[in-house]
Amino acid sequence: MKVIIQRVSHASVSVNQSTVGAIKTGLLLLVGFEAEDNTEDYEWIGNKIINLRIFNDSNGIMNLSCKEINGGLLVVSQFTLHASTKKGNRPSYLLASPPTVAKKQYETFIDRLKQLAHEMKVEQGIFGADMKVELLNDGPVTIVLDSKNKV
Repeated sequence: MKVIIQRVSHASVSVNQSTVGAIKTGLLLLVGFEAEDNTEDYEWIGNKIINLRIFNDSNGIMNLSCKEINGGLLVVSQFTLHASTKKGNRPSYLLASPPTVAKKQYETFIDRLKQLAHEMKVEQGIFGADMKVELLNDGPVTIVLDSKNKV
């Protein structure tokens, strides 16, 4: 499982010119799944996301988590995170979960994230839709998590 985390001042996702998810200060999460990703991956990634200390404290030091600032989370599925570009110029997506598997993984991950986030706002895009994502990256701060690198 791979996640691109972007600290944002605001972010939204639209489908057919209609906003389906939006947050103010918080984290935009672009998530991609592989077939072997499981609840252990969702748990590890979810806890990292909630507790990463990447928001500024009163001294301007990145010392606060999204949970501590009561920020929001916007989750958007993105299978292209598993693109392989080793050969040729057309990316291969063989490592990405097939859509039917990935949809269930996406839904399961969001459910787990909501449990971990408690009272935080958790918004999401629509799996498989042609989405338009708008954001104001704060910092910019962008972090990549891969559950294959948790040890």
